[in-house]
Amino acid sequence: MQWFESWFNTPYYHILYKDRDYNEAEHFINLLIKDLEMPPHSRIVDLACGKGRHSIYLNKMDYNVLGLDLSEQSILHNKQFENETLNFAIHDMRDPMHVSEPVDAVFNLFTSFGYFENSEDDLKVFQSVYNAMKPGGYFVLDFLNEGFVRNTLVPHAVVEKEGIQFNISKRIEDNFVVKDIHFHDEGTDFHFFEKVKLSTPQQIEAYAKQVGFERAKVWGDYELNDFDPATSPRCINLFVKK
Repeated sequence: MQWFESWFNTPYYHILYKDRDYNEAEHFINLLIKDLEMPPHSRIVDLACGKGRHSIYLNKMDYNVLGLDLSEQSILHNKQFENETLNFAIHDMRDPMHVSEPVDAVFNLFTSFGYFENSEDDLKVFQSVYNAMKPGGYFVLDFLNEGFVRNTLVPHAVVEKEGIQFNISKRIEDNFVVKDIHFHDEGTDFHFFEKVKLSTPQQIEAYAKQVGFERAKVWGDYELNDFDPATSPRCINLFVKK
């Protein structure tokens, strides 16, 4: 089992990250939709949707949304929010998407890419997205800025959530940023880890070009400011299907 298959399915993953900034996320979505000028009722796939916060918000903005995620626990949680224009399904992003008709956009947000050891698997993600989209459709890939990560890595931190003390260490190993997560709960010691490939903007663009995308923009943060390789915390890519 891959690290993301086990870690994302545990309740501890959701405890550790439960305080993510929903206001920031919704503000980012608002800016993004405004920039893309997407008309109401557009069909959007939220790829690696987690517990559905972006999918639900996009649906409230009058879009038809399909949220896909590998985590069975997350999708089971999300099913309670389904309606005629909001659906969720278990899906491995490397596999072809089963959509009833080509979609207008695919969003992959908040570093939900770069988990795979093999670059062929990374390419499969781009191919799957490309095949599911209409010509002229948008693929938004919100990824970390590898240069910024290398320059600002904090090697150790302690985070307490719901009475659990998470000891977190980070390191760069074989071009991956690895986050080790140790904690103790109910008499048991736990260790999980996250591992994300430090793909450069050039490598990401190369994947996109290989399947037929064209990169239209790169933003450097959730305010959609221009990307700076040295100082931008994010590398938010806008690709267009030719």
